[in-house]
Amino acid sequence: MIDRLIGKKLIGIKQCAKAMKNGSGTTLYVAKDSDERLILPLIELATEKNIQINYVDTMRDLGKMCSIEVGATSALMLE
Repeated sequence: MIDRLIGKKLIGIKQCAKAMKNGSGTTLYVAKDSDERLILPLIELATEKNIQINYVDTMRDLGKMCSIEVGATSALMLE
């Protein structure tokens, strides 16, 4: 597992979705324990835009990878 996500990134469903709709993003990280109803449209958008999707076990782990103190449902690498 990756320890930290280094570089420009966005955290959260709304921010990730907006960036992908605008053609930004290289890799999407999604926490496996996220609410499926919320995360499924994001996964579909990433697939449509040919953005690589990586899964992380928990929201807490993804938050730590993003260097934040709370859990994160998703993170999008911009570079």
